[in-house]
Amino acid sequence: MASTRNIHDQRLADAWATLHAHAGAGLPLQPDASRLAFADPEFLLRRETRGIRFQLELLKPDLTQIEHGIENTIVVFGSARFRSQEEADALLAAAEAGGEEATIRRARTLVRNARYYEQARAFGQLVARYSAGKPAADKLFICTGGGPGIMQAANRGAYEAEGVSVGLSIALPMEEAANPYVTPDLSFKFHYFALRKMHFMMRAKALVAFPGGFGTLDELFEVITLVQTRKSKQVPIVLFGSDYWKRLICFDTLIEEGVISPDDLALFQYADEPQAAWEVIRSFYQL
Repeated sequence: MASTRNIHDQRLADAWATLHAHAGAGLPLQPDASRLAFADPEFLLRRETRGIRFQLELLKPDLTQIEHGIENTIVVFGSARFRSQEEADALLAAAEAGGEEATIRRARTLVRNARYYEQARAFGQLVARYSAGKPAADKLFICTGGGPGIMQAANRGAYEAEGVSVGLSIALPMEEAANPYVTPDLSFKFHYFALRKMHFMMRAKALVAFPGGFGTLDELFEVITLVQTRKSKQVPIVLFGSDYWKRLICFDTLIEEGVISPDDLALFQYADEPQAAWEVIRSFYQL
């Protein structure tokens, strides 16, 4: 009697298994023309194969998140330079002991801004607690750039509430490892900023932008532009820390100069407390 086969069985040879079989047979990879193209790092890193690398950076995080049931995220942006209250206080104490005035000024700024770290941490906890026990399709997951500062704080809050969170880090010359609070299986690293930004938006149901520098502004205005031009569906965009954002950007000037419409100011809202930011999102989706 013929044995039955599973219709879902893979028919093509598994590439990874093929590479292992070659190594086991004493045929290790060598930098020559006979190397399989997809196992040839030198070939994949050529300028001409950049399009393939784009595809891989799109596919790997997407497929992994699908496997882990990550459908809806709340993206948190903000400065990588902010520190927790505890760490900022310790740095100030050390600076004051050293007596260097410039170092003391920098440390005092860190102490002043530590509240944003703690607020991002509390926001991450709110999101994770909301999602606890809900079906996968209804869960919301914190997603950050995976680095230190505000990113670490939001991931940390989710972690402390026993939640899962995503980190989309970027490989930089002054590279740091992803912060330790990102769920390990959901900690991704990108070479291309463009693909990283696309992944921020692919699953984003809301964006919360804490005070930050060039990177935060780049990411914030990318999202606002996509929504304004209707290349992306409208999502809640929350500028956290109204005093910071209103001092930094005078949106009224843009209206006065006729470069944006008054209606464009409805694309985002301000919030100064974690619960207020969360309520903006809850209200938008009637959660």
